[in-house]
Amino acid sequence: MIRIIITFLLSFFLFVTSIFAQDITGDWYGQIDVQGSKLRISFHVNEKDKTYATTMDSPDQMAFGIPTDETIVLNNNITISLKSMMIVFNGRLNKDIIKGTFSQGGMDFPLILSHKKITKEKKKPKFQEPTKPYPYKSEEITFVNKKANNITLSGTLTLPKNIKKPVVAILISGSGPQNRDEEILDHKPFLVLADHLTNNGIAVLRYDDRGVAKSEGTQNNATSADFATDVEAAITYLQTRKDIDTSKIGLIGHSEGGLIAPMVAANNNNVAFIVLLAGPGVNGAEVLKTQTKKAFELAGLTKKHIDFNNKVSEEIYNMVKIENDNNKLQINIIDYLNEVKKVAPDSYAKELTDTAIKIQAKTISSPWMTYFIKTNPKEFLNQVNCPVLAINGSKDIQVIADLNLSGINSALKHNDDVTVKKLEGLNHLFQTCETGAVNEYAKIKETFSPKALQIISNWINKRF
Repeated sequence: MIRIIITFLLSFFLFVTSIFAQDITGDWYGQIDVQGSKLRISFHVNEKDKTYATTMDSPDQMAFGIPTDETIVLNNNITISLKSMMIVFNGRLNKDIIKGTFSQGGMDFPLILSHKKITKEKKKPKFQEPTKPYPYKSEEITFVNKKANNITLSGTLTLPKNIKKPVVAILISGSGPQNRDEEILDHKPFLVLADHLTNNGIAVLRYDDRGVAKSEGTQNNATSADFATDVEAAITYLQTRKDIDTSKIGLIGHSEGGLIAPMVAANNNNVAFIVLLAGPGVNGAEVLKTQTKKAFELAGLTKKHIDFNNKVSEEIYNMVKIENDNNKLQINIIDYLNEVKKVAPDSYAKELTDTAIKIQAKTISSPWMTYFIKTNPKEFLNQVNCPVLAINGSKDIQVIADLNLSGINSALKHNDDVTVKKLEGLNHLFQTCETGAVNEYAKIKETFSPKALQIISNWINKRF
């Protein structure tokens, strides 16, 4: 799926009664090593009447107070799970240390927890990141989404100097909780993009997703359609400004944001242009299947394993498309995967533990995922009449360039101002890369290809 492996979603509490010899309650801190990049993880465990509940923080992603689904403690062992994102921590308490393994999406990371809080070492900004004072105006702003219980969203509006009423772009992040810089693995793609655009005469509004950093609300049970209302609220806010051209408000969406942008533009005549950065051009099921296949190939899995997984995935996605009751869907997926386990190749069957099956079923039957699988972006792209730029990296393994750019181009045949480009050698984050694998993201010094940045700003300025 479009979410990268260390992205987290809000989930539900599920309380579990348990037995524990030592005191497990309190705040626990540790960090995992993701391909050379340290990511802090903390758990906050509470107990009432021998029932445990845990929240989790991922401070380096500006995600705090994430409720977990399940906390099981027994004989000094603890298991904490966030089923919606296939996250499980298994550990054992010995005095003041919990030593264990943090697992997500089939990847395992050693994790040692203690009560000592870890302070992130301040690093020098990536070479592309701007430093203050900026050569343009940068203003902290807030706006209200009246369609989402009047939550207040917080962001930054950057305005170029010496331009009275500039064109303005709203940046829309990819899936999962993202801050206004779309910060990931020590990179801040949206900060770099906003800086480049503003220096080239284009105002930019970027904001913290709902429930992240300074923005109110929650992502719990929210879908792409819900996030589209946040973008609409941003447009409404910009229309109150006197220092931008309110007839030239555009949208720039990355990944899932590339689905949300045409959703908004299809129903809002106030959108002057959209830019799709690695946006999907086919339905979510196809995005997920091709993404998984490419990731498995890069991981060196056998063709037999990959082909078998493709058949299983196809069957599950068909279940999603015909079953509208998410609770029934979850049960159906569990039953199906238990049958699959009986006939699967050994390399596949050993991954289908009872816990893994339940987590998979919970993840796939979540509102966000079922909406994504069922949704075809063509139904929105077919209604977009404003200018469109769609670009993708040739080495993007999360949203495959040829498949998705072709889908976008086909859906926009009616539109007479469409530019579609595949950029050689770039990954999903638009970094110059070797393979495009997720584990390269943190290793690459470049945050956003200068070539891609220039294409975006030139395209906008040519039209406005």
